[in-house]
Amino acid sequence: MAQAAFAPEPTPQHTEPSFDVLRWHDEPWTAQLALDLLPETNGPKVEVLSASVIGTPHAGIDHQSVERELPYVLHRAARKAGFWVYPEINVLSDDDLFIPDIAVLRNSGGGRTTVPIAEAVLLGEIVSPGNRRKDVIDRPREYAAVGVPFFLRLDLRNRVPTMALFELADGEYRPLAAAAAGSTFVMREPFEFSIDPAELLDEEAAPDATTTESADDQA
Repeated sequence: MAQAAFAPEPTPQHTEPSFDVLRWHDEPWTAQLALDLLPETNGPKVEVLSASVIGTPHAGIDHQSVERELPYVLHRAARKAGFWVYPEINVLSDDDLFIPDIAVLRNSGGGRTTVPIAEAVLLGEIVSPGNRRKDVIDRPREYAAVGVPFFLRLDLRNRVPTMALFELADGEYRPLAAAAAGSTFVMREPFEFSIDPAELLDEEAAPDATTTESADDQA
C-alpha cells in the first residue's frame, strides 16, 4: 500500500509586523528585514548586528534622565550650527541597524523612519552598568569603522556623570574633550556646547530656607 507523501509544515505567514517572527525566522537578519517584519516599539531597543537581532531592555532611571535632558540641550546648540539632534533613532549601516542613544545629523530626520549612518556627524552612547562593554568598546569601534566623525560618551559610573568627546583620526577615535560632574564640559566641534554633567541627573533639591521660614511663621 502506497504511503502518502510527506508534507512539510507551512511557513507561518504574518500580515502585520509581530515579534512572533523571532520564533520562526532562522535566516540571517538584515536591518531591512527587521524594519519590515518587527513592529515599532517604545519598549526594548531592537537592533541588528552581524546578521543577528539584539534586544535590549530600557536601562535604569539615571540613564533615562540623561537621555531626556542631554539631547534637548544639545539640539538647541546644534541648530545654531545647522545640525539636528535626536534620541534613539534608527540608523542604517548596510545590513546593520543601530539605535544610538544620541544622534547628531547633518539633515533633518523629519518624516523618516530611518537615516543612513553617513548622515551622522556624531553618535553618542550613555553608559550604564548593564551595557558597559557595548558602549565603551563595541559601539565606538563599529562607528569608527564606518567613518562617523565624532563619538560622545556619557558615563554614569557611581552616579558621577562624566562626558567625553572623541574625534575620528586614522580610523580610531582620539579624545578631544572630557569633564566630570562639578566641572564644565566644553566642546568646539562639531559645534560649540558646554555643560556641567551634574545637571543631567535628577536630584531632589534641598528645601528652600526662605520657604521653610515662611511656612513656620504661618503655623
